[in-house]
Amino acid sequence: MNAPLGPYTPVVRAGDWIIVSGQLGMKDGALAEGGVAGQTAQAVENLKERLASMDATLADVAKTLCFLTDMDTFAIFNEAYVAGFGDSRPARSTIGVAALPAGGSVEIEAWAFKPLA
Repeated sequence: MNAPLGPYTPVVRAGDWIIVSGQLGMKDGALAEGGVAGQTAQAVENLKERLASMDATLADVAKTLCFLTDMDTFAIFNEAYVAGFGDSRPARSTIGVAALPAGGSVEIEAWAFKPLA
């Protein structure tokens, strides 16, 4: 699992909610190859890992907040996002930003609803 790039907790439980901090498309300290598509695919994989650490899956995700450094890549991002999330369609916001950490092009945050047993 990738170490956080800053002083924050990558995933936390808040009651019945699991909140995953924004995940870049990085693996082993480097950005994924393949531009926006590759980074989106890796960001989703990173989300899956963080969720699994709390016994949750993408199917539990109720909301994502996505950041793109170039809104002209929105269609490419959407294709990779759909491929990664499969049949799951959480509520989503996508925001264009000037820059992301580590020179990333994509970052995805997720809120999952997983009631405590």
